[in-house]
Amino acid sequence: MGYEFQVTVDSQRPHDQAKWWAQTLGWQVEPGNEEMIRGLLAAGHANEEDTMVYDGVLVWKVGAALHDPEHPERPRLLFQLVPEGKTVKNRMHLDVRVGDEDRQAVSDALVERGASVLHHAEQGPYRWITMTDPEGNEFCLT
Repeated sequence: MGYEFQVTVDSQRPHDQAKWWAQTLGWQVEPGNEEMIRGLLAAGHANEEDTMVYDGVLVWKVGAALHDPEHPERPRLLFQLVPEGKTVKNRMHLDVRVGDEDRQAVSDALVERGASVLHHAEQGPYRWITMTDPEGNEFCLT
């Protein structure tokens, strides 16, 4: 029996990261349930410091997730709040498949939105651009 999984990324600004990656992948940030959060606060099951207002909506401070609405079978991507910043190279990264024709244009657009280019590489017929997102997490455009 195989297991399902989600990809979880440590973050200092999970809601900003989820929004950035949703735009990058063409996915959707999963909506929060403000009514449920307010109910848990009123019942004493959660504390105000566990929440924040993001884009005008009350959300859990600790994380934000996104998914591909056209392909619900794909793993979701969750950004979770951690106190420390990124200090070393990721041991795992995402490969975002955009194709040869679009790769440079996508890279340029991502740089305008806060990404950085680390290097261009190729091996045989394969080419990619290694980049970082706004928090410094490495990913490749393939």
